[in-house]
Amino acid sequence: MTDQVLISLDNGVGRIRLNRPKAIHALTTEMCDAIIAALLAWREDESVVAVMLDHAEGRGFCAGGDIAMIANSARGDCSEAEQFFFTEYRMNHLLFVYEKPIVAFIDGIVMGGGVGISDPARYRVATERTTYAMPETGIGLFPDVGGGWFLPRLPGRTGAWLATTGARIKGADCAAIGIATHYMASDKLEAVKARIVADPDGLAEILDEMADVPPPSAWEAHRGEIDRLFASDRFEDILAALEAEGSDWAREQLATLATKSPQTIKVALRQMAEGAAFTDFADNMRNEYRIGHHVIRRPDFIEGVRAVIFDKDNAPRWNPARAEDVTDELVDSLFAPLPPEKEWTPLPQLRG
Repeated sequence: MTDQVLISLDNGVGRIRLNRPKAIHALTTEMCDAIIAALLAWREDESVVAVMLDHAEGRGFCAGGDIAMIANSARGDCSEAEQFFFTEYRMNHLLFVYEKPIVAFIDGIVMGGGVGISDPARYRVATERTTYAMPETGIGLFPDVGGGWFLPRLPGRTGAWLATTGARIKGADCAAIGIATHYMASDKLEAVKARIVADPDGLAEILDEMADVPPPSAWEAHRGEIDRLFASDRFEDILAALEAEGSDWAREQLATLATKSPQTIKVALRQMAEGAAFTDFADNMRNEYRIGHHVIRRPDFIEGVRAVIFDKDNAPRWNPARAEDVTDELVDSLFAPLPPEKEWTPLPQLRG
């Protein structure tokens, strides 16, 4: 058992506390394995009423996956990265189909892999400190960990906007969009958790009682523009719509998109369209595993991580560099099925 995640059982509440504060609790394969083992054990334990997911000390819930490890693996044979994605996606799927109620406290930074472990929870509590984003296109990746399922199911074209721009939204926005089921002041959280442990059967009522009215949402102020300007599944159409709009907000979006990988923006838009059509979460995760397998072998991923995480010059040289140079054939190749023995599968316990 790893000390990177603290697992305990308290009065019928299974506790999962992420515990890598220096890395803002970024997920490792060992953490995913430990979470899977706990959830499977609690699934069979009649004394477990609910599961609580949060983080130990530090300034965020979960900043994502262990990107440095994934990039280092991508420079080699990719096997360690593939093992991480395979395990992480099994954990995402287990959380999604879990029969017992899960509450995730998304206090502070919630990005990438942090979204993947909180979006499937039945209850998701945001605070004034919440900063939520799927920023993967900025490092040549794509919004995985279930993003293809959750993002297109958000209101209007909000998912396409979040997926392409990597926009960072606050707790009030999460509440307005429906990403969070509850919003409350961060200084209440410890008391709320204590009440849930004391009365796990009253979980839903406790959250409702302790919730606060969120402040105004910046997302709501721009919802009309998001739905109109990000209406297309073609990147070139979105760019043209933003250029024609000419407003300060539209120019901000264009400036942001100019820093992202054109290849993975096109991947994300297709991923959203395909994900919206899936009726089984496992099909979405299989699709994302295929994309991940191919994308980490493309130059944009290693270059994006170099520019943003290792060298921090924030000047990635994307290849291809322009939206119009990312061909349909290239995008098709990134969605190609894998050999049968390489395809992603749910946990054996969940196949039925």
